[in-house]
Amino acid sequence: MVSRREWLRITAGAGAAIAFKGCTPAENGAAGDGSAIGTTGGTEPGEMITRAIPSSGERLPAVGLGGANTYSATAGEEDFETIGEVLRALVDGGGTVFDTAAGYGASEEVSGQVANELGIADQIFWATKVNVAGRGGGSADPEAVRAQIERSFERLRIPVIDLIQVHNMGDPPTQLGILEELKAEGRIRYTGITTTSENQYEALAQVMREHPIDFIGIDYAVDNRVAEETILPLAREQQIGVLVYLPFGRSRMWQRIGDRPLPEWAGEFDATTWAQFMLKFVLAHPDVTVATPGTSQARHMTDNLGGATGRLPTAEHRERMIALVASLPAS
Repeated sequence: MVSRREWLRITAGAGAAIAFKGCTPAENGAAGDGSAIGTTGGTEPGEMITRAIPSSGERLPAVGLGGANTYSATAGEEDFETIGEVLRALVDGGGTVFDTAAGYGASEEVSGQVANELGIADQIFWATKVNVAGRGGGSADPEAVRAQIERSFERLRIPVIDLIQVHNMGDPPTQLGILEELKAEGRIRYTGITTTSENQYEALAQVMREHPIDFIGIDYAVDNRVAEETILPLAREQQIGVLVYLPFGRSRMWQRIGDRPLPEWAGEFDATTWAQFMLKFVLAHPDVTVATPGTSQARHMTDNLGGATGRLPTAEHRERMIALVASLPAS
């Protein structure tokens, strides 16, 4: 474990890119964590796939970083060296989107501090969340909502936050209303709402139809495709960007994969690791804007970014991927 003071001494003047080291599925699992179906979609080898935010046309690299789970735990331990390595791997690898939340422990504060001290804060698309109301219900005190948002500004140490979303469907009218005010003032650039619970999808769809949001954040993976039924088509219809959380199915997919080798045919869409296999499945859906898998290891961050390079699976590939995953033992 490296203290903040030691980390600052070690990294003073440092800026070298993190060299990629291949990792096994088990190692990546330990981290915890074509532009259209029917075409190969991708880009030239090594070029990052980008997707446009529907409400503005601004393009984002299609893989980012999630700041919950092991990342948040690492931040809570004040392991500044590791957090710095992961954030630098994100930026040096061509990614920008970092997704965190006021409720993710020290994730916001440590990330904002480290990014500023490394001089990379302006290279990151900062996405955070607010939720004063309880999960799935309860009224939010407007003053408490504003106070939590102000703490996010202080922790991230930036004058404008790119995206703030209402976390877990907490009192959308109150909290989205406040976010819209801040957007009109120019303090935040985009607004949105999130859920990773299928039982909230109906309420999410209602918000998508009734509020002028720019993004939603949802769960979606090769073995969790419920969002394809209503939510992803509605996002296309309403011109809403989609951040995908849990593209590895929490730790579920790593448990199912075990030590199995990646199938050779994954090379047909330029996947060289299981992480890239799963991310490319997600990105092959045309309504996904960015996938934000979480990790607390720089080499996994670099591996994940490889999911947004090269070709993407065709519709036929996706069916084959689904069949393969269905054949794996249940977690």
